[in-house]
Amino acid sequence: MFMRKMAQSTELTHGMAQRLGYDLAEATQRNPEGQAIAFRAAVMRCTQCRQQEDCKQLQACNDRLDQAPDYCRNTWL
Repeated sequence: MFMRKMAQSTELTHGMAQRLGYDLAEATQRNPEGQAIAFRAAVMRCTQCRQQEDCKQLQACNDRLDQAPDYCRNTWL
């Protein structure tokens, strides 16, 4: 169960970053260790979210977003 939640949270975090125009690959090239730590922390925050289904639906309906939804625990993206 936990591994499934981690995998889903990783997908949602990556998907949200893409939709917000945040280039994870570029950020990782600039600061591999720092970005790995930040991404892991973002995924862990996402695992605690109770609105993952809403997020999944939002991402399914939108290729781009101007900002993360208010309920997102990773609005810093």
